[in-house]
Amino acid sequence: MSSLRVTLTALCCALIVVIGALPFPSNAQLDPSFYRNTCPKVHSIVREVVREVSKKDPRMLASLVRLHFHDCFVQGCDASVLLNDTSTIVSEQTALPNNNSLRGLDVVNQIKTAVESACPGVVSCADILALAAQISSVLAQGPDWKVPLGRRDGVTANQSLANKNLPAPFFTLDQLKKAFADQGLNTTDLVALSGAHSFGRAHCSLFVSRLYNFSNSGKPDPTLNTAYLQELSKICPNGGPGTNLVNFDPTTPDTFDKNYYSNLQVQKGLLQSDQELFSTSGADTISIVNRFSSNKDAFFESFKAAMIKMGNIDVLTGTKGEIRKHCNFVNKKSAELDLASMASQETSNEGMVSSI
Repeated sequence: MSSLRVTLTALCCALIVVIGALPFPSNAQLDPSFYRNTCPKVHSIVREVVREVSKKDPRMLASLVRLHFHDCFVQGCDASVLLNDTSTIVSEQTALPNNNSLRGLDVVNQIKTAVESACPGVVSCADILALAAQISSVLAQGPDWKVPLGRRDGVTANQSLANKNLPAPFFTLDQLKKAFADQGLNTTDLVALSGAHSFGRAHCSLFVSRLYNFSNSGKPDPTLNTAYLQELSKICPNGGPGTNLVNFDPTTPDTFDKNYYSNLQVQKGLLQSDQELFSTSGADTISIVNRFSSNKDAFFESFKAAMIKMGNIDVLTGTKGEIRKHCNFVNKKSAELDLASMASQETSNEGMVSSI
């Protein structure tokens, strides 16, 4: 009997070692039905806020997709992008790729308020970002998918990592591939996620060098359609303030469709990083652009897969991180603000970065 117990104990220990060595994914605890019992109406609550905001500001749908992207590329999908500057946190919102360009932060706060009213202390800001991105895609007539849920919020931000990890609008294809590969995303993911530029707007400052002084040549980017160049030059004059807005897609600017890829085929990609996908000689991205341009279903399926994959980057689950009470502050800071009795809405909004 004693020997049997020893044998069973050894087997159990061996089993534990084997299981511990198995490569379980970091998203093992994420589940689309995570809030089924604790906050069953979370999706409809998020959808209603996003839908109402988008009626007045259709551009917001693209902004919310971008916000999720900018969160996940910096220390994972932990809502670190939402954290404001404090005495201990340097906000990612003022990193070069984000400064004066992030939109939707106030919308996320509206969503958080509505969700907290229904399910206090349950739903993370990181999950709100993921849901808002999916809902924005659907409202813009784009792909739909079931969002894996159960992320928790980080307790710090990393501005230097935001400057390092977020792809720039002037990146070459090699730089883009590396930025995505560093996050575990492949070339198809890169081309598919770039398709989010099917809707939304960009400031002239992000691409004006393509119009007048590409790579310090004193000339326009040779991969830019000449008629399109003339159109852009009227909106973005040389030496102008760079604050004017231009549609990413000149054909259907507020609709999520495959026209982004058709635009690349005729050299009408707005950013250099867009056109690189098609105009880089011999690139393996060209065939993917061609496939997505001719097959909306192929694009939508790849976009859904890439969004889920991106949404799983270095997520915090279980007891890691926290469920923030306020998306702009970690809970310790929120408690301090509560103790300070910040009574008026005007005072409570001080220091927040709102939409541009």
